[in-house]
Amino acid sequence: MTRLVVLDIVGLTPRILAHMPRLSAVADRGFQAPLSTILPAVTCSVQSTFLTGETPSGHGIVGNGWYFRDLGEVFLWRQHNALVGGEKLWDALRKRRPGSTVANVCWWYAMGADVDWTVTPRPIYYADGRKEPDCYTHPPELHDTLPTFPLFNYWGPGAGLASSKWICEATQQIMARHDPDLTLAYVPHLDYDLQRHGPSSPQAIRAATELDAILGPLLDAAFARDATVVVLSEYGITDVSRPVHVNRALRAEGLLNVHTQDGMEYLDPWTSRAFAVADHQVAHVYVRSPRDVAAVAKICAALPGVDQILDSKDQVAYGLSHPRSGELVLVAEPDAWFTYYYWLEDRAAPDFARLVEIHRKPGYDPAELLFDPSAPAAAKRRAAVALARKKLGMRYLMNVVGLDAGAQAIRGSHGRLPSAADDAPVLLCSDPAAARITVAATEVKDLLLELAS
Repeated sequence: MTRLVVLDIVGLTPRILAHMPRLSAVADRGFQAPLSTILPAVTCSVQSTFLTGETPSGHGIVGNGWYFRDLGEVFLWRQHNALVGGEKLWDALRKRRPGSTVANVCWWYAMGADVDWTVTPRPIYYADGRKEPDCYTHPPELHDTLPTFPLFNYWGPGAGLASSKWICEATQQIMARHDPDLTLAYVPHLDYDLQRHGPSSPQAIRAATELDAILGPLLDAAFARDATVVVLSEYGITDVSRPVHVNRALRAEGLLNVHTQDGMEYLDPWTSRAFAVADHQVAHVYVRSPRDVAAVAKICAALPGVDQILDSKDQVAYGLSHPRSGELVLVAEPDAWFTYYYWLEDRAAPDFARLVEIHRKPGYDPAELLFDPSAPAAAKRRAAVALARKKLGMRYLMNVVGLDAGAQAIRGSHGRLPSAADDAPVLLCSDPAAARITVAATEVKDLLLELAS
């Protein structure tokens, strides 16, 4: 029985791997191959393809979030595994090897997955508005064997190495105590500085070096168990400099509506004729009436930074044909990415726009990784005051995120299909007998089953 450890090192590319000798040693034992990703090349979609062998047309995860048509709401970063269609890797493994045990450490859609051990970030949301770091585990008793999850190092301006170190150490602990047959771990550290500063920056090289050091003990522990190690990545992050405001363009044309409360504007998906759910370099545009699709496509085509507009027929070719997809899917030009912004003046932005608030924003916001670049010192002072109020038991707002200044400062993004091999995802495997010239994301599930069988 072969034990298998699968590490999802987000943002890993040949360009970044060149600075990671410990990780490169996995390929020295076995092989390295280009990994052909899917559209959209974002975490939730690609992970779901790895685990099911399906494109989004099959598993339904058309992005990190989408417009829930039956609820009339935009939601990102949901966690229930039932949202993912298709046969999961662990179910297929147990058909081949009944009784196989599986651990999932921080891969997405972990809650409710039929695995033996689960760890996933899950803050405590107190009734008084406080948000405190924590994680969800299954079985529940696993929770108290782990230190507190460093939530504020997992996402936000403070995101950094501590969260990946915690995940690697939690994975080692589960392997040592429970000895799973299949262990999945998601390691996010490269996502942070590569988006803040771009993959060509000195900070990107430093992030790669830092991560390589903390991966060393985890790799040693895996090989000490005679496990086969697979390292893969969902996407490569590329240099960008242009935010594209699709929702503002749709609003200017009278297609997107807002409603106002206490001077703050909120997206009104119920009455809007068209709006976009932005997700890095891909945006789903939801158009209420078929009569408006052509007009909306023309408006989007005129926006600088838009490279492709996929209608329903095009979406079939890209494996994106699903009821959750927008009537149109936009793909950004290589140096551009899409914001969710829909307000026309900063004073009308909702209060959550200036917060790290991934569940309330109707689109992805990488500006959450930065203290407001227009006045970073003032943002840090606000953070210190908010932290003091929190410690005193008072209500507070951690309003440290920039709006347009934050968007303008972002230097790395992903989501479109890669145009250069050095910026594309990669797969490493310690078993030379499984060598491939290239691996498609839809082939990963079968490769893992072969290695584990």
